[in-house]
Amino acid sequence: MRMVTLDEALKAGQLDGLHGVVAVRGGETVLEYYGRGADRSWNRSLGVVEFGPDTLHDLRSVTKSVTALLYGIALGEGCVPEPDAPLLRQFPEYGDLGADPERARLTVGHALTMTLGLEWREDIPYDSPANAEIAMELAPDRYRYVLERPIQEPPGTRWAYCGGASALLGRLIADGTGRPLPEYARARLFEPLGIERFEWIEGLDGVASAASGLRLAPRDLARIGEVVLHQGTHDGKQVVPGAWIRAMLEPRCTTDWGAGYGYQWYLESVAGRAVAQAAGNGGQRLAVVPELDLVVAVTAGNYDHPEQWRTPFNLLDQVLLPAPA
Repeated sequence: MRMVTLDEALKAGQLDGLHGVVAVRGGETVLEYYGRGADRSWNRSLGVVEFGPDTLHDLRSVTKSVTALLYGIALGEGCVPEPDAPLLRQFPEYGDLGADPERARLTVGHALTMTLGLEWREDIPYDSPANAEIAMELAPDRYRYVLERPIQEPPGTRWAYCGGASALLGRLIADGTGRPLPEYARARLFEPLGIERFEWIEGLDGVASAASGLRLAPRDLARIGEVVLHQGTHDGKQVVPGAWIRAMLEPRCTTDWGAGYGYQWYLESVAGRAVAQAAGNGGQRLAVVPELDLVVAVTAGNYDHPEQWRTPFNLLDQVLLPAPA
């Protein structure tokens, strides 16, 4: 397929709902675009927004992949358990759940890979309490809500999308470091990368959502992609342990549509290139393409649309990723 320009793709209707994109190759910004359109922050309307370099944007489930990076930093500091550690032992207040021999088989790694084997449905619109993530946000105790879900199959059997898994990881980070997740993120990831502005949406219980609450500008999202691309380093300093980056991006299971999945990151082939991706509702995307020394950060407003994936995919496939020679 012939590569097209961003303007051509926009005029052809291939990038509907695109709010912003920043592409960085070899440390240089090769594409930066900001549009105009209706936006929301979770389910709160922001009206029509003129997007720019400093406009914060919901990342939705890209937050999960950032949480995975924070887990790796905390693990390197000895603050959180290894992936093979029993999960229920980290939540001693739920001794009744830990006494269940089937539930006791759960490990931290099952949360990292979304292979908990618990009943969890997020294929329902996110404005419905029947959606498991929304139900978790409305529950009096979000962690018990996740851990007491009915067992559907042995852990590790199958990948199943689960924001509750990310919530558990956020709790482990906060408990282990003694700091709320946003505070730890600021100190250990954002400030070292020069990220000064962010928001992290909290649930009704005052807990920052580790699954979908982070808001960043696209330039700063791209900086996070660069630290992944560079094996955890930034300006010669190790921000995230390199061993964790490699472990995080190792395929450990397969999604419903055939992509690989590591620790809260998707591993796919786009235009014949291996791409590690963080993805969020509405078309939010962070793509890392090691072969091309390329990072792409995308924000969009196609929330809950059945083909929300199409805009970031078209951007990569038609505009940014040349076919291998």
